Amino acid sequence: MERIGRLYRVPRLGEHYRDRLSGYDETTAPEELFFPENLGEKMAIDETSLIKGELYSLLTNKSTGKLVALMRGTKAAEISDKLMKHLSVEKRMKVEEVTLDMDDGFDWVVRQCFPNAEFIVDRFHVQKLVTECMQALRITERQKILTQRREAKKTKQSFRETAYENGDTPRQLLARSRYLLFKQSSSWTESQKARAIILFREYPDMLRAYALSQQLKKLYDKQMTRDVAATLLRQWCEDCEASNIPEMQDAAASVLRHEGRILNFWNNRATNAFAESFNAKIKGFRGMLRGIKDTKFFLFRCQVYFS
Repeated sequence: MERIGRLYRVPRLGEHYRDRLSGYDETTAPEELFFPENLGEKMAIDETSLIKGELYSLLTNKSTGKLVALMRGTKAAEISDKLMKHLSVEKRMKVEEVTLDMDDGFDWVVRQCFPNAEFIVDRFHVQKLVTECMQALRITERQKILTQRREAKKTKQSFRETAYENGDTPRQLLARSRYLLFKQSSSWTESQKARAIILFREYPDMLRAYALSQQLKKLYDKQMTRDVAATLLRQWCEDCEASNIPEMQDAAASVLRHEGRILNFWNNRATNAFAESFNAKIKGFRGMLRGIKDTKFFLFRCQVYFS
């Protein structure tokens, strides 16, 4: 709006729109949004960094694509109190399914507010956790080289890295391998294939960690019953433990801690993709407005746009 005002040389057009045309009333403007009428059987809960770095909790209806609640903060007790205050018991009891991430706080919120709902940990959050653990191993290996370099400098010894056949030094190899580890091997470019061969040859643990991350992805891609998935997931965790790679052992421990909710995915393959998409939609709306100068007015516009 301000940009249009500058283009047509209309001063303070944004303020005029807010105060005169939009129907906005600062005295009654909401600081949080609640739409009880949008509550349904299949819900998704997520968090987003929305306004000035502040975290907000987002509850959406996956079936209708509508916003149910946008609340400041992520503290489980506070979020639960707000939901129980604004959403009736009758409506909350009808919720059958809630997808969420691996955050224990949201787990507690769902238990308190939607006791009849099945919890489903989103597959993409699980895969992200495992990928982050694999990347942590890569970073650890690179830090070892940087430490050796610092120690050599302290003792005034020479430190020279020999380049591999593709021209990468060990430090460069580990830094430049980041993106190929996110991808399936079938999607690698020729240069990434060459780099992966060297990486896995020089760092066998990276090969094992990459194989485990891809194994989990394939497990999620398969159509199977929950019982079969339970057996395969438990085997995957055992493989992580047997790898003796601390980062992958940590990943397996997290998966086992949330095992029941993770396995619920195979009941009907529900994900939190809609919540993530809605999150991106709100951030896109923020970007379209070129940032947020007035928090209450932004929430007012969200109320109009997303309700």
